[in-house]
Amino acid sequence: MRTAIMLFSLLFGFIALPVHGQDDDRFANVEIKITPIRDGLALLTGQGGNIVVSTGADGSFIIDDQFAALSDKIRAAIATLSDQPVRFVLNTHFHGDHTGGNENFGLAGAVIVAQDNVRKRMSHAQFLETFKRDLKAAPAAALPLVTFSDGLSLHLNGQDVRAIHVAHAHTDGDAMVWFEQANVLHMGDIYFNGLYPFIDVDAGGGINGMIAGVDKALTLIDDSAVVVPGHGPLSNRAELVAYGEMLRGFRARVAELKQQDKSLDQIIAAKPTAKYDAIWAGQFISPELLIGFIYKTL
Repeated sequence: MRTAIMLFSLLFGFIALPVHGQDDDRFANVEIKITPIRDGLALLTGQGGNIVVSTGADGSFIIDDQFAALSDKIRAAIATLSDQPVRFVLNTHFHGDHTGGNENFGLAGAVIVAQDNVRKRMSHAQFLETFKRDLKAAPAAALPLVTFSDGLSLHLNGQDVRAIHVAHAHTDGDAMVWFEQANVLHMGDIYFNGLYPFIDVDAGGGINGMIAGVDKALTLIDDSAVVVPGHGPLSNRAELVAYGEMLRGFRARVAELKQQDKSLDQIIAAKPTAKYDAIWAGQFISPELLIGFIYKTL
């Protein structure tokens, strides 16, 4: 069951996401929880984006690293699974709740990997319009050392790991990461499980890319797959199908109203998301914000 504390943590994580290398007491009481998945893979949750860790004979490898202030706690959690250091960090996109630990892990010897646009955005100051926050350029040690355009493969711990770029989805630098043998797919913030998604329009995100990402994911996995969202609990193919259908329905309704020359305010007043608001709204992104994201990117 999703508790109010968990939902507050999700919200707080996004409010704090522009900060790189922060070192304050806001994270003092955060605990890193380990949830085993399968085949040497585990989910780490604390504050910020979901982390997947792979452990085995080839060392440790993580997808995303939350905030800088949590790096020691994340390392301690990984140490209960493996005595090997973290060799690679793969970022699913550039937001600080997924990349804030990059500098710490990079200085400790991990190779940071991400899509080309992640390095570009982290290299320069940004402005997050939705939350009216300035995002400072990341320090050099936090930047990805290995970048890719469309995709990249790693072969570690008995897994063929495929990072697959999804254009203009949550941002312009999203990657989903598929562990083929384990049939585990980390979707980053293309998938928010149980809460409306944040589409970072100013960073190249859009509703069409979000839906395309879900469609691509569904071609990779079967009914036995474990789907890891960027935020929210572990999921599966059936839930991902339902999420995609929801987004597709929102897009169709907003597009229909926009073609009728309705203004954004008029479309919001028509409540095209009403069917889902009782469950999905009020936790992070409001229906009004989500409709605005869709309207702006159609």
